[in-house]
Amino acid sequence: MENIAGHKSSLSWVVNISVVLLVALWMLPTVGLLVSSFRTADQISTSGWWRALAPSEQNIKIRANGPDTQVQQGDLFVIEGQLFDETGAEISVWGISSRAIDAFAAGETAELKNGARLTVQADGAYRIEHNEEITGKRGQRIFVTATTPPEFTFDNYDLLLFQGDNTDSMGRAFISTLTVTIPATIIPIVVAAFAAYALAWMDFPGRALLIAFIVGLLVVPLQLALIPLLKLHLSIGIGKGYLGAWLAHTGFGLPLAIYLLRNYMVGLPRDIIENARVDGATEFQIFVKIILPLSFPALASFAIFQFLWTWNDLLVAKVFLIDSTGQTTVMTNRIVELLGTRGGNWEILATAAFVSIAVPLAVFFAMQKYLVRGLLAGSVK
Repeated sequence: MENIAGHKSSLSWVVNISVVLLVALWMLPTVGLLVSSFRTADQISTSGWWRALAPSEQNIKIRANGPDTQVQQGDLFVIEGQLFDETGAEISVWGISSRAIDAFAAGETAELKNGARLTVQADGAYRIEHNEEITGKRGQRIFVTATTPPEFTFDNYDLLLFQGDNTDSMGRAFISTLTVTIPATIIPIVVAAFAAYALAWMDFPGRALLIAFIVGLLVVPLQLALIPLLKLHLSIGIGKGYLGAWLAHTGFGLPLAIYLLRNYMVGLPRDIIENARVDGATEFQIFVKIILPLSFPALASFAIFQFLWTWNDLLVAKVFLIDSTGQTTVMTNRIVELLGTRGGNWEILATAAFVSIAVPLAVFFAMQKYLVRGLLAGSVK
C-alpha cells in the first residue's frame, strides 16, 4: 500500500522544513539590510541587526556646551546641559580622558584642569561650575558609556536620496538605472518574440543551423565581446551613452530570450495555428492575436531574468556608460563609489544596498508565478 499512487510520503515534513529553512536563509541578508538601513551609525557599530529591538551599550564621545553659554548663579559660574537629544539613555560610567573613559560613575564629580568641577548624572544631565569665569573656545569633552534604547530613523534615506551633491545622492543614479533597465528589458523581448515565432512556426532554409548557432551563443563569455563591441560603438558614434548600453544588453540577452521563447512557442497546439491560417489570418495576425497571449508566461519569465540582470549589472555599465559628470551613473556603480568615500558609514551603505534591491524584489514577487511556467517551457510533450 505504500507504493500506491497518491499516497503521501511520511517524509513530507522533512521536505517542508527544508524549504522553510532555505527560504529563511535566503531572506536573512535582505532582512538584515532592511533593519540596518533604519539604524544609526552608533547602533550599527555596537550591535548586530538581530539585536535592533534590544537596548545597546555604547561608548560615546560628546562635547559639552561652550563657555559662551555659562551663567552666573551667586558666586559660581555654571554651564548646564543634556548630553543626549532624546531621553531614555542611561549612563553607567564616564570620564574626561580617552585613556580613562570609566573613571567616574554616574553622579560623581570630576575636577577639571582649569579648576572647574564637572558632574554627570545617569540621565545625561551635566553641570560644570567654577568659582571664576570659565574661559576657552570649546566645550569640555566627555566620554560616556551609556545603555541606549532602540532607535530607528528615516534620516539615512533622506540623506541618500534627497540630500548632498552628486557624490552622495543616489536619486539621480536611481533614475539612470531605470533609464538603462526598462529599454534594455523591452527591446530584447520584442526582437526575441519575433525571432522565436519564425524559428518555431515558419519554414525557411537554414532554420536548424540558425537554431544551433543561437544555442551556441549562450556559451560565449560576456567579457570576450566587451572590448570589440565598445570599439564598434565608438566607431559609429553611439558609445559612452544610454544607446550603447541598451544595444549591449540587447545583444547579450537575445540568445537566452530566443531560446526560451522558441521552446515555449513550439509546444503550443498546432491545430490553433493551422486553423487560423485556414481562416485567412496572416503570420503577423497569428503572432499578435494568438502566439503572444499564449506565450505570456515565457515572456514574463525572461522579463524577470533580463530586468534583474540589467538592474544589478556593473560591468556593462562601467564599459558603456563612461561619464565623468555622473549624469549616467547607475546604482551599482554609485554603491562602489560610496564604498570608497563612505567606507565607515555602514548605515549609508546598508541603505544604498537595500534601495538597490528593493525594485528587483518587487518585480520578482509581482511576476514570480510566471517564472516556473516559463522555465518549464517545452520540457513536456
